[in-house]
Amino acid sequence: MKVVLPGGTGQIGTILDRALTAAGHEVTVVTRHPPGERQVGWDGATLGRWAEVVDGSDVVINLAGRSVSCRYTAENLRAMMDSRVDSARAVGQAIAAAARPPRVWLQMSTATIYAHRFDAANDETTGVIGGFEPGVPGYWSYSVDIARNWEHAQAEAPTPATRKVALRSAMVMSPDRGGVFDVLLGLARLGLGGPVAGGGQYVSWIHDEDFVRAVEFLIDRGDIEGPVNLASPGPLPQREFMRTLRAARGVPVGLPATRWMAELGAFVLRSDTELLLKSRRVVPGRLSAAGFDFAYPEWRPAAVDLVGRARLSRSRAAG
Repeated sequence: MKVVLPGGTGQIGTILDRALTAAGHEVTVVTRHPPGERQVGWDGATLGRWAEVVDGSDVVINLAGRSVSCRYTAENLRAMMDSRVDSARAVGQAIAAAARPPRVWLQMSTATIYAHRFDAANDETTGVIGGFEPGVPGYWSYSVDIARNWEHAQAEAPTPATRKVALRSAMVMSPDRGGVFDVLLGLARLGLGGPVAGGGQYVSWIHDEDFVRAVEFLIDRGDIEGPVNLASPGPLPQREFMRTLRAARGVPVGLPATRWMAELGAFVLRSDTELLLKSRRVVPGRLSAAGFDFAYPEWRPAAVDLVGRARLSRSRAAG
């Protein structure tokens, strides 16, 4: 199978590239900075010679977009919007122009599209789209607008021969350096992984193995199109999420953090408190209904596996 990964040099692209290549597929990464083999360059916004690798491919998985791990300034929010929408439009144009278009286009999206809520889980059918919640910072709605426009750019692309799926992904947990799990594990190791602002906000997540398996599942299932939640069926409050991670790491105590402390920590990490404070209670309605079987539906065994792999990776690097 020929797979094209626009924006495939980030954490999620690295996970998919590694797994799909190991499975024997021919993977080409489309990136702004193509330093390695199996990589071609693009500007992330316009058609170019890179589109030649789309013509004749079987699958396109577009992951392009500026990282959300940054301060949510007006400039950064605009860059997040433009990089996602422009790249999705360019991929759509490449598919539309292909003599032999791919059979499926998986477009990265985000579980952040759903509302900040504690009362019920969001699936694709009954979930509440965010942007109008009372009592949250006004700029949180811009994150929802980014997700909506991201998905709209895919939906409006004239690609009748190509099935389209929007991947509303929760946080992908992988032991790779620099990823979200690496950051959370580092906080837990330092004794800082306690509840944030009470810890009642829900954390939605998916183990990297299940993320790859879900992508493969959606490639094969020709009857599934449109938005699909990529999240484990076991979201849980942040205080329980971090307590479980600390237990897996063998750290008995995690200092709590107030909202203002979270603001300070996010500033130091050059990130934003929305990533810590928004309650993302998302469940995989369509995947579960289609019969997808999660290897890690609950956080405890997932955390144990990830901590063990992280330790092994660091041990090998040190040795």
